[in-house]
Amino acid sequence: MRRITAGPEKPDGPRSPEAPEIPESGLADALLPRLTETYAAAADAERAVGAAAYMKDIAPFLGIPTAERRALSRTVLAGTPRPDEKDCTAIALRCWELPEREYQYFAADYLRRHVKRCSSGFLPVARHLVATRSWWDTVDTLAAHVVGPLVAADPRLAAAMDTWIADENLWIARTALLHQLRYKGATDTERLFGYCLRQADHRDFFIRKAIGWALREYAKTDPEAVRSFVESARDRLAPLSVREALKNI
Repeated sequence: MRRITAGPEKPDGPRSPEAPEIPESGLADALLPRLTETYAAAADAERAVGAAAYMKDIAPFLGIPTAERRALSRTVLAGTPRPDEKDCTAIALRCWELPEREYQYFAADYLRRHVKRCSSGFLPVARHLVATRSWWDTVDTLAAHVVGPLVAADPRLAAAMDTWIADENLWIARTALLHQLRYKGATDTERLFGYCLRQADHRDFFIRKAIGWALREYAKTDPEAVRSFVESARDRLAPLSVREALKNI
């Protein structure tokens, strides 16, 4: 096993305090060279400049459009076996080491596909991924499609979300707000509304937007509950959060 260095610190949040160790993985050893060769061959320098600018220069890009990138990913993954948790960990962490953003997209998509292969012990790895090279494009996928399923599979992890919502790193707090995004009728409304109030006075756009998004999504399941909550907390919620929450009601 080897330890990777944490990624560069990004605005609005400190870097992850200590990176997890990358486990040995024959699957990762076979997959990463195929991935980097395939993606690099499809790079488009002109598109890369535009993509980086659109994403506020959070990272360099190869310039591969999403549809093409996912098609290339299917080629890379063709014939590969189902991973176990160690494989998922190694592939994700090694992709997070690579500079170009498309590799983090590959890892996020891969984890989304194979999250059921991971136990509750994967949560610290997910936390590292959220807190490193952080921007909404990877964080939101990890929140709704990796962290959320992990917590759903092991309700004891809800206690970790209670800690994350108070984290000084806004991306960790945003993940706590969004982890129930796909829960629908299984949503813990006490936590959802409590988390929204816990961060209601946060000054950052990404937290205020996440509050509204989480409420708007739950409103598809129980619009009256969301309407009632917003009315009761209107004096505490940011106007952006209120607008987003009530957009489709």
